[in-house]
Amino acid sequence: MIKYMKVSSLFSKVVEFEWDDGNLEHIRKHRFNYKECEQVFYNKPILVSQDKKHSQVESRFRVLGKTKQERLTILVFTTRWGKVRIISTRDQSKKERSIYQKMGVNKDG
Repeated sequence: MIKYMKVSSLFSKVVEFEWDDGNLEHIRKHRFNYKECEQVFYNKPILVSQDKKHSQVESRFRVLGKTKQERLTILVFTTRWGKVRIISTRDQSKKERSIYQKMGVNKDG
């Protein structure tokens, strides 16, 4: 079972995100743009869990959050050299929305 922790903001001082053709292509497949992905890190509240299954080479994390347009989103990311690298993103599944709501996070934040 994945355990999420509610945090008021993930990064208060994220300076830069790392994007390349590979991760930009992946998020486009799920009809996201990079600005939407970045918004999730600044919109409160967000839920975070470590992605232990995929953290063999580097630490990866899952984030349940929302965009400015209230789009409920799940992101997988890592940090590299002080930059956030988003690995994947998609809309939350029914189960993930349920977790998000059960932890006291609704559309109004």
